[in-house]
Amino acid sequence: MHGSLAANRNLLEGLASAGLPDAVDVAVCPPFAYLQQALSLCAGSALSVGAQDCSHMAEGAYTGEVSAPMLADLGCRWVIIGHSERRQYHRETSALIAAKVCAAADAGLAPIICVGETREQREGGEAEAVVAEQLEGALADEPRAAGMVIAYEPVWAIGTGLTASPDEAQAMHAFIRERLAGIVDDGEAVRLLYGGSVKAGNAADLFARPDIDGALVGGASLDAEAFAAIVRAAATD
Repeated sequence: MHGSLAANRNLLEGLASAGLPDAVDVAVCPPFAYLQQALSLCAGSALSVGAQDCSHMAEGAYTGEVSAPMLADLGCRWVIIGHSERRQYHRETSALIAAKVCAAADAGLAPIICVGETREQREGGEAEAVVAEQLEGALADEPRAAGMVIAYEPVWAIGTGLTASPDEAQAMHAFIRERLAGIVDDGEAVRLLYGGSVKAGNAADLFARPDIDGALVGGASLDAEAFAAIVRAAATD
């Protein structure tokens, strides 16, 4: 939950002029209030736009909600679903996340589905079980893999400065890849992103791992040059 009209313009114009590599798909997901501005500023550039969440309902008496068809109507291509902060602060359940995934897919949006364990769960040896449960819950009603993205975001590494080592991240991504094979129709087609204090300094090591296809970037995305450096690292993996 960051941004202002002036800050967004500086950031997006900086990104658009940064000479981002064509080989990397780059999307920005601002708060709902700034989607129209972002779509306008990104028009004609290599940047695509997504939202940070969507409703599980297409329309109706759900004041304050924003539906997936509305996002598609604006021109969004992506929507983040099940982010750890939504799970934590809004008590989002697997059933609700699964309904949102279906709503996004039905509207033609590509869902970016977030999964990840807390520090206590990892230290208790429960990391894989937690992630497997989240995956199966989110995809319970959506076997279509086309366009889908899974973002592994260890909760203990979000905004803390801590980062899973490249080997730790790769191990979980390989587990997710294997698990997807039994859940969706083409698990190999699903792109897997790592999200957890990704920075220019650690991006290249993460992207060098075979099952890490990209990053869900948090704080570093608020600085055009830092974000551009991460994108460039993805082009050289």
